[in-house]
Amino acid sequence: MTVFLDTVLTRNPELVDAAAALHRRGEIPPDTYVMDLDAVEANAALLAAEAERLGIGLWFVVKQIGRNPELIRAVARHIPRSAAIDPAEARALHAAGARPGNLGHLVQIPRRALPGMLAWRPENVTVFDLANARAVSDAAREQGFVQDVLIRLEGAEGTVYPGQEGGVPLERLDVFAEAAEALGGIRIAGVTAFPCVLCDPESGRPAATATFDLALKARELLAARGHQDLRLSAPSATSMASLPLLAERGATHGEPGHALTGTTPLHALDPAQPEKPAYVYVSEVAHTLGDGRPALFGGGFYARSHIRHALLPRTGARLGVQGAPAENIDYYRLLDAPPPGSDVRLGDTALLAFRTQIFVTRSTVAVVSGLASGRPRLNGLYDAHGRAL
Repeated sequence: MTVFLDTVLTRNPELVDAAAALHRRGEIPPDTYVMDLDAVEANAALLAAEAERLGIGLWFVVKQIGRNPELIRAVARHIPRSAAIDPAEARALHAAGARPGNLGHLVQIPRRALPGMLAWRPENVTVFDLANARAVSDAAREQGFVQDVLIRLEGAEGTVYPGQEGGVPLERLDVFAEAAEALGGIRIAGVTAFPCVLCDPESGRPAATATFDLALKARELLAARGHQDLRLSAPSATSMASLPLLAERGATHGEPGHALTGTTPLHALDPAQPEKPAYVYVSEVAHTLGDGRPALFGGGFYARSHIRHALLPRTGARLGVQGAPAENIDYYRLLDAPPPGSDVRLGDTALLAFRTQIFVTRSTVAVVSGLASGRPRLNGLYDAHGRAL
C-alpha cells in the first residue's frame, strides 16, 4: 500500500533532501513543517485552470497549512478568493491580501466581529441558523448594503463530524427561508453543506455523500421559492480528481485545501495524481527507550493523520510509527525498535509525511522555494498561525 511518504519521495525528492539539510544545519528546529512554496503555487494554478475549464468557482482554504502569508499570496495569484473556516483565518487571509469568498464556512462569525468583517464586503457569508442570519442582516443594514448569504444545511445522518454540528434541517428550510426573506440586510444566494465529497478509504477515489444530495434538494426548494442564480458550494476533498464530479452534479463552487499540497487521501494511494506533494514534517530523535524504541519530539502529530513510517536520512532507515490515542498529549511519538545493530543516535533527523491540520498544532512552518531549479532557499519561519518568527 502506498503511503504519503512514498508519494513525496517519488514526486518531490528535492523537498525531502532540502528539509533534511535544513535540520542537519540547525536552521530549523524539530516539530517543523517544511513547505514547498513553488509546488503549492503550481498546484493552485492547476486547480484554477481545471475549475475554469469546468465552469466551477473556487474558494481556497488554508487552515491545514498554518494560515501562512507567503503560501496565501502564492495561491491567491491563481485563486483570488478564499473560504475562511473561522474568524482567525478570515483575518489572516485578509491581511495577506486574499479576497473573501465565503466567511463562516465551518465556524460562525461572532456577532461582535461582524461589522469589521462585513466591511471587507465578502462575496458570501454562511449562516447556520436564523439568529445568525438576523445578526448578519443587522450588521449589513448598518453599513448600508445587502449581504449575500449561503444557508448551511444540516448534514445527513452519519456524515457530520463531532464538533461540527449545525445547520438548517432540510425539512425546516421552507420556514427558515420565509423568515430570512423578510430580513432587509441579506439576500439568499445559495446553499452549502459539509462534507459533500469524501474519498473512499480503500481506493481513495472521491465520491458524493448523502449530504451533497441534501444540498441539491435544498437548492431546488429555494429555486421553487423564486430565488435565482443560486450558488452551491460543495466542500471537502476538492481536487483535480473531484472537480469533474462537482461539475457533473451541478455544484457552482469547490473549496480546495489539501489539494494545494497534494495531500488528499487519494494522493497517499496514487502518486500519479496531478497535484505535487508540497510538505514534509521534520522531527528528531529525543531519546531511546530501554527496549530500543526511539522517541521523536512531538508537537505536530495530528490525531487523524494515519502516520505509518518515518525516514531517518542519516542512515536511510525507515521505521514504523507507533499509534497514539487521541487523548494523549503530543510530547513525543514512538517509532518501532530498529533491527539489532542499527545505528540510531540522539538528534538524528526524522522525516515524515502525512495529512495534517497545522493550525491545531504548536509546530513551526518553514517556507522554502527554488527546489525545482536546484537553488533551494529558506524564505522564512512562521508559527502555526502564520506569524513570522
